[in-house]
Amino acid sequence: MFATFLTAEWNNLIMANYIIDPEILKPYLPNKTELDTYNGKCYVSLIGFMFEKTKLLGISIPFHKNFEEVNLRFYVRYNDNGVWKRGAVFIKEIVPKPVISIVANTLYKEKYSTMKMKHFYIKDDNEIYLGYHWKHKGKWNKLEATTATEALPMQPGSEEEFIAEHYWGYSKYNDQTTYEYPVQHPAWKVYKVQHYLIDCNFTALYGPSFYFLQNAIPKSVFMAQGSPISILNKRSI
Repeated sequence: MFATFLTAEWNNLIMANYIIDPEILKPYLPNKTELDTYNGKCYVSLIGFMFEKTKLLGISIPFHKNFEEVNLRFYVRYNDNGVWKRGAVFIKEIVPKPVISIVANTLYKEKYSTMKMKHFYIKDDNEIYLGYHWKHKGKWNKLEATTATEALPMQPGSEEEFIAEHYWGYSKYNDQTTYEYPVQHPAWKVYKVQHYLIDCNFTALYGPSFYFLQNAIPKSVFMAQGSPISILNKRSI
């Protein structure tokens, strides 16, 4: 039985999704997992969102309740005694709070980095305009979107469902040991993105293997509405 480690809300998630050569991802693949695919293709996603109402072990930490996160992740699956579990592996997760980075990196062997960040959210009768910015080596990187105002259910079997519906996290402790943890939330509704801006130095942030993303056009960009979430305690597999 998994106990609850963290609760929060993940809200207003911009998800920019790229098809990627699986060979690029294999060095990051945790033991006992394999790459998950949609229509035979591997994906990597640049995601910006708000962490809100955050509690660690049921306790709110002053000045650490609401903050931005931007992450780069890919998708895996794990066969647990005949049951396939679909999850995400993070290349890097960026937050503005050093305590969050220390806790996640120490306890979950994640790849958090602390950077200066900011965001905006503007809604009128016709559209939503939002964005996430993070500063690295003097450059403000940007992930922004303009969306419709109506949130719609994800269609079964859609690319949006594949990207959003991964309910496990996997991290590589070493070549033999993998950490697994459940991520619980209801199915999200999504907003259609009308325009987007991605200004990100992928090479500087994620290494030369991801240089191709500098000029790549995402296969899709959408915004997920988000919801309350729970991250449960990890186990080794």
